[in-house]
Amino acid sequence: MQDFQKTMVKSLVAVAWADGRLDGSETEVVEALLDAFEASDAEKAELKAYAATKRTLDDIPFSELEPSDRDALLQHAILLTFIDGVQTPDELKLVEELGSRLGLDKDRRQMLIEMATDRAKRFLG
Repeated sequence: MQDFQKTMVKSLVAVAWADGRLDGSETEVVEALLDAFEASDAEKAELKAYAATKRTLDDIPFSELEPSDRDALLQHAILLTFIDGVQTPDELKLVEELGSRLGLDKDRRQMLIEMATDRAKRFLG
């Protein structure tokens, strides 16, 4: 795995913990990303251990992400907040903070959040 991929997984772990728990469907998303990024067994073990402890956005080295990675991360984060069927107010607040910390301007952040929210709701329906 490349460093930016690890950062993306770690960021999504922090998003998954936004509601105070990491449930099975969120864990499945993390595992699917590890497979998609072709993580080695050692990297999988490292990131699963990382996910076992509550994480916040303060734990993430955002400087390792390129602009396109930042857009993708915000959109993945939105999808992850809906994975258990409902996006909580705490999850939405965290996603908005994530967009800000990623350095996305307000209009771009809002557009990405709206697009990803619409997509997530269609998948749920």
